[in-house]
Amino acid sequence: MTTPHPTDPISDIREWNAASYHQVSNPHVEWGRAVLERLPLRGDETVIDAGCGTGRLTELLLERLPQGQVIAVDQSRNMLDQAWAHLAPRFGHRVTFVQGDLLTMAIEGEADVVFSTATFHWVMDHPALFARLYAALKPGGWLIAQCGGGPNIAAIANRALAILRREPYAKLVGPWAGPWHFAGAQDTVARLGSAGFMHAAAELIHAPVVMDDAAAYREFLSTVVLGTHLERIPDASLRASFIDEMVELGRADEPAWLLDYWRLNLRGQRPV
Repeated sequence: MTTPHPTDPISDIREWNAASYHQVSNPHVEWGRAVLERLPLRGDETVIDAGCGTGRLTELLLERLPQGQVIAVDQSRNMLDQAWAHLAPRFGHRVTFVQGDLLTMAIEGEADVVFSTATFHWVMDHPALFARLYAALKPGGWLIAQCGGGPNIAAIANRALAILRREPYAKLVGPWAGPWHFAGAQDTVARLGSAGFMHAAAELIHAPVVMDDAAAYREFLSTVVLGTHLERIPDASLRASFIDEMVELGRADEPAWLLDYWRLNLRGQRPV
C-alpha cells in the first residue's frame, strides 16, 4: 500500500455508476455523519474505511485525523477512481486506496478503528466478515459501523424479486434471492462475540427517506438499490421496463417515492 491510487483490478465484481452515486448518496452521507460522531478518535489513528464508495464520508473522516491516515477499501474500481479524484488532491498520502473484497483484504493488525457505512449488507457471510475485520484491528481497536438491517427496504426488495420471477425476466435471472443480507441486532451481537469482539452491541433504527419526484426515485433505484438486479438483465429494453414498473409501484406508495430504510448500528472492541 505505497501508492495513493488503486492499481490492482479484480474481476467478477459489480461495478457502480460512481458519478451518479457521488451525487445521489446524500441519505448515506447524513447517516454516516452520525456514525462518524461516535468514533473515539484522538486524531493520529489509522482507520480503515471499509466500503469507502466515492469518498464523501472518507473526506469527513480525514478531517478528524489531522495526524492520522485512512486506508480506503472498496471492491469497485469506479468508486475508488472517483474517491481518488475527490480526496487525493487535498489529502495526498494520508489516504491509501485498496481495491478488494473485505473478506480477503490483506490487512493484519494495522488499524485502530474500522469504520463502515452502507456496506456490510452487501456481504452475505457476516461471521467471516467480522473475523476478518477483527484480524485487521490492533489490540484494543474498535469496529464501529452501520449498514442496512432487519426489514430494510423490504417492500422494494420483494417487488423487485416478484417482477424478476415473471417472464421474460425469470429465464434470464434464474432462482436468485437477491444481493443483500439484512441482519438483525441480536444475531449481529452474537456474531461479533463469536469473532472475538468484546463490548459488542447492535441496534436497529428506522430511517425512512422520501425522494423528491419520479426522476430522483428512478435514479436512486437504478444507481443505489437495484444496480445488481439490473446487471442480471442483459437486454437494455427489459432493464428499462423493469425500472419503469418499479417506479410506477413506488408512485402508489404512501407517501410516494418512499425508501423504507432501517439502519443497523453495530460496534465491538478487539481486546487489548
